[in-house]
Amino acid sequence: MRKYAAFAGALLLLAVFLCELTVSVREQSLSWDEGDHIYAGYQAWKTADFGVNPEHPPFVKELATIPLLSMHLKTPPPHGVPSFKEEAYLDGLDLIFMNGGEPVADQIVFRARMAAAMLSLLLGSLVFLAGREMFGDAAGLFALALVVFEPNLIAHGAYVTTDMGVSCFMFATIYALYRFIKAPSLGRLLCLGLATGLALASKHSGVLIAPMALTIAAVAIAWPEGIKRKQAAFRFAAAISAAAVLGVLVLWSTYGFRFSAHPGGAHMQPSLAEYAQPMPGIEPHVYLWLAKLHVLPESYLFGMIDVRRLTESFPGYIFGKVYAHGVFYYFPAAFIIKSTLGFMALMLVAAFAIVTRRFRGRRELFFFGIPPLIYLLFAMESGLNIGARHILPMYAFIAVMVAGATVSLMRANRRWVYAAAILLACHAASSVRSGPHYIAYSNELWGGPANTYKYLTDSNVDWAQQLRSVKRYLDERGIKDCWFGYFAEPAIEFSAYGIPCKPLPTADTLWMRKEVDVPATITGPVLVSAGALSGYEFGSARLSPYQPFVNLKPAATIDDGVFVFEGTFDSSFASSLGHVSRARNLYAAKLREAALVEAQEAVAANPNVLQAQMILGDTLMALGRKSEANTAYVKALAIVHTMEPSAQTDWIPGVENKIRLSGT
Repeated sequence: MRKYAAFAGALLLLAVFLCELTVSVREQSLSWDEGDHIYAGYQAWKTADFGVNPEHPPFVKELATIPLLSMHLKTPPPHGVPSFKEEAYLDGLDLIFMNGGEPVADQIVFRARMAAAMLSLLLGSLVFLAGREMFGDAAGLFALALVVFEPNLIAHGAYVTTDMGVSCFMFATIYALYRFIKAPSLGRLLCLGLATGLALASKHSGVLIAPMALTIAAVAIAWPEGIKRKQAAFRFAAAISAAAVLGVLVLWSTYGFRFSAHPGGAHMQPSLAEYAQPMPGIEPHVYLWLAKLHVLPESYLFGMIDVRRLTESFPGYIFGKVYAHGVFYYFPAAFIIKSTLGFMALMLVAAFAIVTRRFRGRRELFFFGIPPLIYLLFAMESGLNIGARHILPMYAFIAVMVAGATVSLMRANRRWVYAAAILLACHAASSVRSGPHYIAYSNELWGGPANTYKYLTDSNVDWAQQLRSVKRYLDERGIKDCWFGYFAEPAIEFSAYGIPCKPLPTADTLWMRKEVDVPATITGPVLVSAGALSGYEFGSARLSPYQPFVNLKPAATIDDGVFVFEGTFDSSFASSLGHVSRARNLYAAKLREAALVEAQEAVAANPNVLQAQMILGDTLMALGRKSEANTAYVKALAIVHTMEPSAQTDWIPGVENKIRLSGT
């Protein structure tokens, strides 16, 4: 009877989890990466094309788009842009919004999100089963409750992205390894191989199960528990070897056992060798060797290279400052800001139980304490500082360890029952209070969700999820004339949700070559989302047109991530960037004289815009007017010297080289 009560409690908690996920995403617009994931998954089913969105493995995308197959959607023709990333974003928007307008778009996104949410429910179930098997019913329920009310897991738990998929199957892999080492059997070995393969097929960071498993093996063999050292070594060797072989087979199955990314043997553009070329050292040669021998699918290798290139080049933002590259302390800081105080206090309780040896699960400590530590260390080294979602796999492991250690204290002294109950209640209350807009969650020490943007950006606050609320805000006030600097524009166009504002330039309008017309002065309401306000995607605050708004008090805030400013504002920087986009497009089309006119307009609008001086110099150089180009480059270098030191390091060599080439 007691066993059934535990399972009934688990089902109730999972039902609560599902409700949280459903209510949360019902309120939200399409987030940053979902459009291209949905398009890639749908194309994988319809055409077996894995060259779309190759930067992510296919499993989660395919799972999420199963409910769309019965809708018989019309696949849009490709835009033919040079970047496969940009192509996937544009095609994803067309697939979602051009098959019947917003009502059908809502149905497409909601169906896909609910399919993806099954992975979150599976993770919750595995956490309960692991906690129960290792430490008893109370620990299983306690661990599940920690997961169910974890705001970061709720925030991303129903998105069509890869973060919850890898969180689920990474946990499943280590749990399966634990069970096999404890009591080997063929069934458990097959489960281990399947979980390994699905972890690899969910996200490229799934490869981190290798250092996790090897570290666990080394520690467990050095300090064996219940079996002899040689026996432990043999079991780990068998398990890891079989998991590697079976896992790679499962990974290949998600690509249809085909090496080529495109069907029919069509070549990727650029080629794998061309895409790997900018990478330093021996690493690109390893990927090309793996491709030559067909050890891994071509699309998967493209993704591995893309991840490595991103980690070396992506800017960061922490504690209100923009960095040209990531900083090592980003993820520990993000964890402290984005985790509930109750959860972190329970971590301290667990640490107390371990240090005082009241928690005696040494084997469990090896298996579930080592993985989150290794994951954090690799995340810190990666430099990809774009959200706490990149350390989501840590939470499930920590939840099981916290539950086991806390229950061990409760059994030793009943007073701990009250302490644990209070901290768990604080954890749940803090999470519930932030709903249904969990993305911007931060704990009370940092001022709560309304203040998260002061410390973090991107998917920590603003991931393009607020457009429904923005539309509602404008409609309630009858606003038809406004300006909007939106973080995801044009990868996700806010006009698709009926928002009547005129767009302001972002880093991505420059990347995707969208031309934006902005006068030198604009009158509000001006809406700016948190990601755009931070300016971090430009790599320097000095390159962002939104600096005039940073220290202004907004007239209103929408979903803790979109700020409304009233008044008249100097928008000469934004106006200049609009001309920069047109100049770049004309330059790429080899219409150099027309590009020069736009570049001159960009400088005239605001001579202190680095991008304007650079395109002016480049255009003048192409026209053979080296002396004038030199003047533009010298002015550009002067602007660079006003930027953050890390950003200067990126810009100075290139600008100085252009000055040398243009010297007369």
